[in-house]
Amino acid sequence: MAELKLPIEEEEPLEAELGEPQIQEPGEEEAKPDVPPILNILPLRDSVIYPMLIAPLSVARESSVQLLDESVVGNNRVIGVVAQRQAHDENPGFDDVYEYGCAVIIRTLVKMPDAVRLIVQGVSRFRIVERIQEQPYLRARIEVLDEIPPPEDKAEEVEALRRSVAALFEQAIRLSPQLPDELRTLTQAVQETNVMTDLVAAHMTLSVEDKQKILETIDIQERLRTLLEQLSKEVRVLELTSKVQSEVNTELSKTQREYYLREQLKAIQRELGEADERGEELDELKVRIDEAKLSAEALREVNREYDRLRRMNPGSPEYTVARTYIDWMVAMPWEKATIDNLDLKHVKEVLDGDHFGLEKIKDRIIEFLSVRKVKTNGPVRQPILCFAGPPGVGKTSLGRSIAHAMGRKYGRISLGGMRDEAEIRGHRRTYIGALPGQIIQNLRRVETNNPVFVLDEIDKLGNDFRGDPSSALLEVLDPEQNATFRDHYLDVPFDLSRVFFITTANRLDTIPAPLRDRMEVIELGGYTEEEKAEIAERHLIPKQVEEHGLRKSQITFRRDAVVKLIRHYTREAGVRNLEREIGSVVRKVTRMVAEGHTGKVSVSPKFIEQALGAPRFMHDEVMEREMTAGTAVGLAWTPVGGDVLFIETTKMPGQKGLIVTGQLGDVMKESVTAALSYVRSHVEQLNIRPDFYDKIEIHVHVPAGAVPKDGPSAGVTMLTALTSLLTDRKVKPRLAMTGEITLGGQVLPVGGIKEKVLAANRAGVNTVILPEQNEKDYLEDVPAEIREKLKAHFVKHADQVLKLALEKPTRQ
Repeated sequence: MAELKLPIEEEEPLEAELGEPQIQEPGEEEAKPDVPPILNILPLRDSVIYPMLIAPLSVARESSVQLLDESVVGNNRVIGVVAQRQAHDENPGFDDVYEYGCAVIIRTLVKMPDAVRLIVQGVSRFRIVERIQEQPYLRARIEVLDEIPPPEDKAEEVEALRRSVAALFEQAIRLSPQLPDELRTLTQAVQETNVMTDLVAAHMTLSVEDKQKILETIDIQERLRTLLEQLSKEVRVLELTSKVQSEVNTELSKTQREYYLREQLKAIQRELGEADERGEELDELKVRIDEAKLSAEALREVNREYDRLRRMNPGSPEYTVARTYIDWMVAMPWEKATIDNLDLKHVKEVLDGDHFGLEKIKDRIIEFLSVRKVKTNGPVRQPILCFAGPPGVGKTSLGRSIAHAMGRKYGRISLGGMRDEAEIRGHRRTYIGALPGQIIQNLRRVETNNPVFVLDEIDKLGNDFRGDPSSALLEVLDPEQNATFRDHYLDVPFDLSRVFFITTANRLDTIPAPLRDRMEVIELGGYTEEEKAEIAERHLIPKQVEEHGLRKSQITFRRDAVVKLIRHYTREAGVRNLEREIGSVVRKVTRMVAEGHTGKVSVSPKFIEQALGAPRFMHDEVMEREMTAGTAVGLAWTPVGGDVLFIETTKMPGQKGLIVTGQLGDVMKESVTAALSYVRSHVEQLNIRPDFYDKIEIHVHVPAGAVPKDGPSAGVTMLTALTSLLTDRKVKPRLAMTGEITLGGQVLPVGGIKEKVLAANRAGVNTVILPEQNEKDYLEDVPAEIREKLKAHFVKHADQVLKLALEKPTRQ
């Protein structure tokens, strides 16, 4: 009989090493011991013992140690071993073990400090037929299951099954690194088919369930079929494992070989003083490419360029071009973004702290963040805002405040005077010194793909033979297209849809219509006197004091001094000139401190006059002019804010002559002609002699003749001035007007109402005449404190204008 030492665990892994399978000589076979009908049952973890096989065991459970002690003391060396259904059960009962097991005889037993070590030999299969006890250990009545020899007519089939099992077992030995090659002769050395079957099942790495199935199968023919099925499955798994392992080893061997050769090459180069710095540099570049998180198309393009770079001579001009391109690609923020601050209260506080007023813009930013806060699924469309207004009202600095409030990075591009389309789209890489456009360059600088970008002075873009930058901006500023913006240099799509674009402009009429259509225009008018005073005290004065090295304890501005500075030294829509004048005053104080003044300087109106000289504007503009018959005050919009225009007319002997001076544009010249035509067609209603134009020549002049003037809003003013001249009725004092007229006398609406009304207030006007259709603009845009100071009339016909504007005729 063959004997095998097999590792079997009861509670802990065995420390004893396995012996090799041994074939007993015929003379060495011992008599088979008798198996009593009642056996003590020892549960085993993850193990199955077969008859005629030898296995070491380690026992540590108290109940199992007691079982062994009582069996040995009672000279009962035969016990039963059965496999547990669940290996983790600590106190298994009959329900937790299989019904079939193997009777074993204890050959040796050694007590150790932590466990009992023993060697057992399988005797025969058995089946539990009666449960006798479960405590302190299992004890049961069993039925011994003897081997049944196969019938004579099945001998050939059994032999065929035996050979198939032997062939598969040899194949498994060849494929499995755990099975030693010495087991190849095992199936030929063991003659008994049943022992060979048990031997093969014991050696294979089968599950406890599969091994138990072999143990429970008594019929040798059925046992061989079951083992053959299990062996076939195991061999298929081993073949697949071997194939995978072979492929992995081949790849590893190739990689290891390349690594070894590369290290050898480096060592040789170091010995020769020719260190391969380029190779190390390219390896580092490859690591950067892998870590850059590029898009699929960008990664494909970069890898293609990298492969070219490795094959290229470093002295080639193309080498630098390719290397620079890869550097640009890996430096772009493909997936890097900042998280928006969605605390609306905090954002409002930041915006209010940085800027006074500008409520419409602040509300728009809060609305955008509200959408981001509510819409949690899907992309949020970024607005393209255009801040339009005169210089000095805070358009550019507002963009920086928005970035700070939202927690985003800030970038700025000046578009003023830009004429080359490549400044937006970049140069193609075929050109020497090619670079990406300003959009991509700024994205690299801010290192995020969702910054706040301010495109300054978009109304001052130029175009020439090098291209039209405004056309290139059409894709950048279109939310429907900029998700796939393709710079000529990168030549791969880059997503600009996460960028918050803000553009600034002084005037909208110079922006091409398609570009203006892509932006949400928010107009910023000038500031009122009260707003300027607040801005000066909150922002301008502290800024200038800090820039000139003073402390708050050394200087203070009185409110009446600030008002005098605004009223008599500046006349502008914004606050830039006001900031310069404040800086001049602070410099005077800085000089005093430098010369030894120690007290706190209080800037009063008198100090303002001493520091800046006599006031530049002593009186209101309207009061400075003598309002004679034929003179009217109009309101105009300019890129630097609103302004008042004095229109003067006079008559002289002549015949049907009309002279227009003051550098008026074509539109204003047409307004003069239309107003004169209206007067001539309504001579009776206006009490003018019908033949007046046959004997006189009329001259219309707008002072400040060196400044070009044009616009469609001077019609009512021209009409009023001509009517005042021809009827010899003066225009009412401190009255100004704006609006265009038709030949039929209808008054048409105009733009820039807020700027014009603010200019009227600065000039000392207290009554304004506006088109009726502009009443909504007046009530919505003009601050309430200005509306309280002014009396506004809204008209829709020329008759109403003349009735409101001209004084009543004197009675002869």
